[in-house]
Amino acid sequence: MAQIKSRKHNRTVQLVALAASLPLLAHATTENVTQLPTISVKSESENKYKADVVSSAKYTQPLVNTTQTISVIKKELLKEQGATSLVEALRNTPGITLQLGENGNTSAGDAFQMRGFSTQTSTYVDGIRDLGAVTRDVFNLEQIEVVKGPSGAEAGRGSASGYINLVSKLPQTQNSNEVSATYNTAEHGRLAADINQVIANGVAVRLNAMGQEGGVEGRDYIENNSYAIAPSIAFGLDSATRLYLYSQHVRQRNIPDGGIPTIGMKGFFNANSAFASAPQVNRENYYGNTNDYEDVDADMFSAKIESDLTTNLKLTNLTRLGKTSMNRVLTGINTGSSGFRTNNSNDPNNWEVNRSRQGVDQENKNLANQTTLNWNVKTGTIEHDVVAGVEFLKEEQDTKTLATQMPGQTAVTSWANLYHPNRNEAVPALMYNGGYTHGISETAAAYLFDTLKFGERFQLNGGVRVDYYDTEYDALSLPSGSSVLVPSQFGAHDSLVSWKLGGLYKPTLFSSVYASYAKSLTPPGSANFALSETGANSSAAEPQETHHYEIGTKWDLLQGKLALNGAVYRTENENQFTIDPISQLSVQEGKKRVDGVELSAVGQITDAWNISAGVAHMKVKQLNQRTATATTVAERWSPEWTTSLWSTYDISGFKLGLGARYVDEQKRVVTTDTAPAQMPGIPGYVVFDAMAGYTINKNASVNLNVYNLADKDYISTLNNGGGRVVLGQPRSAALTFNYKF
Repeated sequence: MAQIKSRKHNRTVQLVALAASLPLLAHATTENVTQLPTISVKSESENKYKADVVSSAKYTQPLVNTTQTISVIKKELLKEQGATSLVEALRNTPGITLQLGENGNTSAGDAFQMRGFSTQTSTYVDGIRDLGAVTRDVFNLEQIEVVKGPSGAEAGRGSASGYINLVSKLPQTQNSNEVSATYNTAEHGRLAADINQVIANGVAVRLNAMGQEGGVEGRDYIENNSYAIAPSIAFGLDSATRLYLYSQHVRQRNIPDGGIPTIGMKGFFNANSAFASAPQVNRENYYGNTNDYEDVDADMFSAKIESDLTTNLKLTNLTRLGKTSMNRVLTGINTGSSGFRTNNSNDPNNWEVNRSRQGVDQENKNLANQTTLNWNVKTGTIEHDVVAGVEFLKEEQDTKTLATQMPGQTAVTSWANLYHPNRNEAVPALMYNGGYTHGISETAAAYLFDTLKFGERFQLNGGVRVDYYDTEYDALSLPSGSSVLVPSQFGAHDSLVSWKLGGLYKPTLFSSVYASYAKSLTPPGSANFALSETGANSSAAEPQETHHYEIGTKWDLLQGKLALNGAVYRTENENQFTIDPISQLSVQEGKKRVDGVELSAVGQITDAWNISAGVAHMKVKQLNQRTATATTVAERWSPEWTTSLWSTYDISGFKLGLGARYVDEQKRVVTTDTAPAQMPGIPGYVVFDAMAGYTINKNASVNLNVYNLADKDYISTLNNGGGRVVLGQPRSAALTFNYKF
């Protein structure tokens, strides 16, 4: 209680201190320094949505000539939408849904599902994997690159559906300073700054900072409080060799959200007729405790060298040291068959729901070095863009087990009033019971790519990556029904070969038609370094194989201002575990297949009219997949249709915008007559957003964003057990003031 009060007490002081420091910092960085002349002036009609290239040195061609579906979300688009988190940013590309986590637990950090597969562990920062349990903010991002389809050749082991790369803001050769302040209807305030200053010939510094505190729309007592700073300095910006030193430091002090029960919602089932017909709870209900908290510390240090060795030869080296720690205490709800009780009363006001106390104490560390060489060369009439590189990576995760009782003791239960929960009621205390998990994975990789250009019309590209990994895992855990902690220790090592091949024909200089194939491998323990004796994480298990086939076309129209893209694909993931119907043994004969179509339009229709739109359709099938009790399993969290739209129009200093998102039904389980599901899935929904902006003068502007215009009630995320949800944002508004100096 004292801790939470302390946070609220210091809120104003912290935000005011951040605001007060910004003008001083700008003043300090402009005194007694050499100012370089302005190199270029950006046009007012500059394309705010469309990107032509991605940041990675592994991609040598512009997006229109890339044989893969890649969505790039630029910072200008996020600024218009008032998006501040990675979750909000990814609404701009179809085919991505959110996950809430296991029964009774919220997910630790960002959790996404893309094209039918989990991508929670496939988030990268500047091309290096970032596994920290943190809800990522966009304050220090230049753009977000969503690479779809298995990408083992580029990124190594990981998701079968692609990865998300976050591109950091770095110093530039042109001075620019901007601050923004936002306040919304949840009484949540945010200050952010982006300051770039040239301090000498070829030397520049940049500072991005952010502070935010306050509530969450539609929820009582929940708070999102975070503070971050990202300083950087660059040397040699006007030379052939450039050095960037940059870091990012995030502190989150939140009150976490365990969600609300699904009771009374469409599709809800309970064997007790009283609960089966019970009304919904208030969406604002808070089932947590006054002592709940979520503290996250994330620090990242990077050094990047770019060197133009010759006109056609470039070297890039990136070194990264990162550490993220999460400490969380959460009071959740258990809503299984015994999760509700009537207390022998017919009055719903006397009914209760079971609560549980959960804790997370986890630390992630990574050390990485990546070296890439780009070489443009000709062999006869064929032009080659060759990429070669090596990568060394050490990733480590430590988790200490928290519980409400020591081994051998009886678990203590806690209940809350179903319709009128009280956060001040006593709940069992959490303690360390001696259990832990520790995993460490070391990887050495080498990769080689080549794009061959046969004149201006034909291209052929291919690439291969070889990873050698060594994973060690040890744990001390409490098996079900046991009163003694049991040690376990496993190890796995192997070599993985992932590769891709693509062919491209250019009907015009600004268009392409392509076909591609990619193969990626995902070894056991890839997600969390957790190995086991049996199952998908068995140290003796074979890596899962993903095969991806894609045919597509890309067109840059209206003098390159508007990008139209379309693709048809099939992804097959093999070596999944299933139950043999005869022997009843677990075998790696399961397969998952995803067939899909994706279309997008991004860029400018006119100088005043901008658009970012996409639609995705996919069908997910489980093949040869059985469990011990059923012949089918659910194609979870994979809606057949998803669409996204954001469009703005500028006129005489005014800007009007409209957005829409549609997500089709998401299945959680396949129901049967003998085993009806508590909540079979998430119903489909459509949400509309709008914005109005005005440019006051060349330095100042103001935006008003209104979210969920129709005040649609919809489920944003549902947990794997189907007992609790987080509802989508209700109708709300945010006002932002931007100032450049």
